[in-house]
Amino acid sequence: MPRTLNALLALSLLVALASPAQALPAFEEVKRGFRPSDIQVLDRDGELLQRVRTDARARRGRWTPLAEVSPALRTAMLLSEDKRFYEHSGVDWRAVSAAAWGNLWNTRTRGASTITMQLAGLLDDELRRGSGGRDLAQKLGQTVAARQLERQWRKDQILEAYLNTVPFRGEIVGIDALSRTLFGKAPHGMDAREAAVAAALVRAPNAKPALVAQRACEMMRAMETGARVDCEALEMFASAALQRRAFEASEGIAPHLARQALKELEVSSSAHAPAPDLVRTTLRAPLQRFALTTLQRHLKELRGRNVEDGALVVLDNASGEVLAWVGSSGALSRAAEVDGVLAPRQPGSTLKPFLYAQAIAEGRLTAASLLDDSSAQISTASGLYIPQNYDRQFKGRVSVRTALAASLNVPAVRTLVMVSPEAFAHQLRAAGMGLAQNGDYYGYSLALGSAEVSLLGLANGYRTLANGGTFGATRLLEPRMPPSRPSPDGRRSNAPAIDPRASFIVGDILSDANARAPTFGLDSVLGTRFWSAVKTGTSKDMRDNWAVGWSEHYTVGVWVGNASGAPMWDVSGTSGAAPVWAELMGFLHRREASHAPVAPPGLVRMHVRFGDELEAARDEWFIAGTEQARFELPAVPAGAEQAPRIIAPADGTIVALDPDIPPRHQRVRFEAQGSGLAWRIDGKPFARSASAQWLPWPGRHVVELLDARGRVMDQVRLEVRGAGVKSAGAR
Repeated sequence: MPRTLNALLALSLLVALASPAQALPAFEEVKRGFRPSDIQVLDRDGELLQRVRTDARARRGRWTPLAEVSPALRTAMLLSEDKRFYEHSGVDWRAVSAAAWGNLWNTRTRGASTITMQLAGLLDDELRRGSGGRDLAQKLGQTVAARQLERQWRKDQILEAYLNTVPFRGEIVGIDALSRTLFGKAPHGMDAREAAVAAALVRAPNAKPALVAQRACEMMRAMETGARVDCEALEMFASAALQRRAFEASEGIAPHLARQALKELEVSSSAHAPAPDLVRTTLRAPLQRFALTTLQRHLKELRGRNVEDGALVVLDNASGEVLAWVGSSGALSRAAEVDGVLAPRQPGSTLKPFLYAQAIAEGRLTAASLLDDSSAQISTASGLYIPQNYDRQFKGRVSVRTALAASLNVPAVRTLVMVSPEAFAHQLRAAGMGLAQNGDYYGYSLALGSAEVSLLGLANGYRTLANGGTFGATRLLEPRMPPSRPSPDGRRSNAPAIDPRASFIVGDILSDANARAPTFGLDSVLGTRFWSAVKTGTSKDMRDNWAVGWSEHYTVGVWVGNASGAPMWDVSGTSGAAPVWAELMGFLHRREASHAPVAPPGLVRMHVRFGDELEAARDEWFIAGTEQARFELPAVPAGAEQAPRIIAPADGTIVALDPDIPPRHQRVRFEAQGSGLAWRIDGKPFARSASAQWLPWPGRHVVELLDARGRVMDQVRLEVRGAGVKSAGAR
């Protein structure tokens, strides 16, 4: 008797004598343990934002109930794999006999493996089919397991589990992944032609398209008895379908948000909890779509100015929920994977509101205090710091309201001199912005945004101002869980960070269109038809442009620039990020009002006037006890003469020359008090005036101030470090 027939008899004998073998999982256990190869990230209402591939070994879709599988597909699978599925108890003995007889006479027959037996092999790794087929022990085990499955599961459960776990082609596993990958539709929409191709792939997952089409054609004839089947058209259809990849590994409108949500979910979840198939976030899908479209459209308009990247975030003021998160410009960027919401960058002038709030809270300034916007030279440990305004011009004496709203740099630096860099750095940390270094590391340039912060941290800092100085962490995940992003220094939510009275005054200044007019004009894009407060900022060398602000309910932060750090060309505070900010605010408030905040206790509103008509009279807010009705320049007593003296540079100043800047552009400004004055450097006459500009030369120098009679009235010593002007023959 041939060996195959002997094996068949042994198999039959063992099956007949076998009692229930090892415990097989229950249907619900298999269903619960099924994991798609991607996670779906949803918005707050359950709308899909992004699919993220998490398993690179296989592509699996969602578990599909049998009722949601098209009748055509169920028919095709049964005709192809197990015609007597509803008649046998796990083993189709008629098919076994036919297979044995065919093997005896070396004729080709369909295999005897039933759907139940195949499922048993899929559920147990030890029974899984290898490249050389199953050995005798595996076949025996598979048969015993199939009998056990039939005793414990219903037929519909067996068929449902099989359709969800059977491999089709390549990495595709399960009917949901197959239908979406090859046909671009859900399993319930598959027609007879698609079902026939699917059934053919189970038999020969990696067969050539022509063979798949041939078997599909045979299947369609079996499904539609007597019907004419166009096999040539079916071959063309099968070839096209097998090349299609409509079901992308990861797709959606929020890739960076999805990555961050999964990271935070991993941190907040139990180590033993299975990864979820669905992750619900706090985002609003319609707002996310509008934000992405608006950013991309605006960046396309800026492409001629060497701008290709951007990012934005929208926060709910009350809850800290993230409502929109766009990490990059997508296809417009050469660094689309970089998340601009989290990447640290220099924020420019957007730090000024926190500086003025601190100075006002400490009683050093009021909103009406006058600051000098003129050339300043500030001695630092590393050299002379000479801040400039954005337009390279000075406005003279201006109020704090004008200095902040019009974003003047020199008054901000003078304010930081009062507050100190270290105290300001502490204030920024209290508002949730983690700085990599201490304040002394940044020095006075911290007033102009020399530290690096993330867009999310900066926007949440502005949300702190919107909430009356109370810091709160942002939240990204639903349902309500602990705050998803604690501050870098571990600060807890609802922690006081900024004086509420100073926060109100700063918000009132940033909402004042008249105060920002000297720099931005009265018809600026920053003006909205509802109440809002906003600040723009541009980092050194035009590398980053920002617009951050808030309304009654929302805080919006926008950044544009280049992920590579390349400078932009001719992008101003109102042509870069600001238009995107304005459109987002308009979208948020298209049906929702925004009212100005109510002044907190401890504030006084008073009518003020300015001497010499420096600014127009107006009503101004003061912290109680700091109010005054008139602000003017200090008067010089009649007949009083001030002794001539050097105002700048300070004695002991170290001037550090920058080798990247032509020396002729690195001049040191000399300023003195008095009249009829002259300057002498290293004993040689230099200039005759109260102010002069000197082309520095490496070395130690003595600067003397002389009166009209040539007497030395004051002197300072300074040192210039760095390379001088190259000689004519130098290369």
